[in-house]
Amino acid sequence: MALLDWMAPEAGLRLEAEGVMLRPPRSSDFAAWSDLRRRSRNFLQPWEPTWPADDLSRGAYRRRLLAYQRDMDLGQGYSFLVFRAEDETLVGGITLSNIRRGVAQMGTVGYWIGEPFARKGFTLGAVRAVTAFSFGRLGLHRLEAACVPENDPSRRLLLRAGFELEGRASAYLKINGTWRDHLLFGLVVPSARDVETIRA
Repeated sequence: MALLDWMAPEAGLRLEAEGVMLRPPRSSDFAAWSDLRRRSRNFLQPWEPTWPADDLSRGAYRRRLLAYQRDMDLGQGYSFLVFRAEDETLVGGITLSNIRRGVAQMGTVGYWIGEPFARKGFTLGAVRAVTAFSFGRLGLHRLEAACVPENDPSRRLLLRAGFELEGRASAYLKINGTWRDHLLFGLVVPSARDVETIRA
């Protein structure tokens, strides 16, 4: 087993929900990750930052793992790969990043899904798993997410996951080489009564 497969204190972290299993990425996931990202490039690129020339290389992947580990060590973020629970096929990824403590107690959710697995409920399951992890284990009070206005599937997914549309930010993130407006969504830790609504 590669060093990065076991050195992380969160190496055993595993989340499960609605047909998906989430865990931090490992060095041994490189082939499946790079293959899925490569096959889904045209599908993903309109919604993501411009990919570096070496984005799918083993070296770039190793740098990702080191950055993810640093974020976990500092309590600033958690990155997960998303697997179909029935056979542990890699279907996408999700991050909880920019965690702020103190008076904020919040974090930002971002996600991607491989084209063959889009619109099959895997991303919704992943968002709900990370939401439960954030409000439960991490004790956060609020989650935020954003998508470009044209990304109707992402907008609908966030609403189904319990997020509320809170506004629009001009030139919010640089996506595919262009500063793009984004719709901003928020979710505050639900009351016991609201939990059932989010799960429905």
